[in-house]
Amino acid sequence: MSRVLRILVLTLFIFGCGPKKGIVTKKKDDKEKTTEVVVSDSSSEKDDATDKEIVSKPPSSVDAYISKYASIAKAEMQESKVPASITLAQGILESGSGKGRLAVEANNHFGIKCHGWKGAKIYHDDDRSQECFRKYQKAELSYRDHSEFLTGRKRYEKLFQLRPNDYKGWAKGLRAAGYATDRKYPQKLISLIERYELYNYDEEVLGEKTPTRVRVNAGTTIHIVEKGDTLYSLSRRYNTTVDAIRGLNNLNSNDLTIGQELKIPN
Repeated sequence: MSRVLRILVLTLFIFGCGPKKGIVTKKKDDKEKTTEVVVSDSSSEKDDATDKEIVSKPPSSVDAYISKYASIAKAEMQESKVPASITLAQGILESGSGKGRLAVEANNHFGIKCHGWKGAKIYHDDDRSQECFRKYQKAELSYRDHSEFLTGRKRYEKLFQLRPNDYKGWAKGLRAAGYATDRKYPQKLISLIERYELYNYDEEVLGEKTPTRVRVNAGTTIHIVEKGDTLYSLSRRYNTTVDAIRGLNNLNSNDLTIGQELKIPN
């Protein structure tokens, strides 16, 4: 009788433990699956939020500066052969993207000092206290003077022997010729040019092989507007002023249309 009882107790023990162990394992699996799904969804939402932040990010002050002055830098390159990339990089660096005191109060974007200047002046701390800097009525005149400053001085002559798109050579040459005292000046210019791909503006100018469309009617030069033309670039090309072109053509704004005919002041 005792042997039968032992067998019965052992049988009940085996069957009682089996189902209980199986239920515990199943619950663990369910929990693990649920946890994986939640983590995946959360990660996806974070990625979407990051993408939205990147898309809605406003342009930087440097981008805004480039957008505003790139056409002027290109026009100056056409006339003076100073690479547009160099002009823009110097403008960004010297003017603090147009936000520095000299740029705001004097329209001086290139930190050009007086050096016999007979026009308006402004005094500003630089290498020494209260040094004399040139002051312009508008930023465009600062760009023009920058070109004339480089083309009119013998110490910059070697720069114009470089390839017109050799921005690295120009950056190093400006420092060597004494434009700036900062030993890292070339690296700063090169960094700006490469970060914002300013070399593309050099290539745009060098790639413009279409001859200028001009005709003469009753002694008056007439320019037919093409893509990329601006009143400023035309004033530089024909050695006149924006106001003179606007006045002769009765223009109310600086906007031009491709194919438009403009009378050019003699």
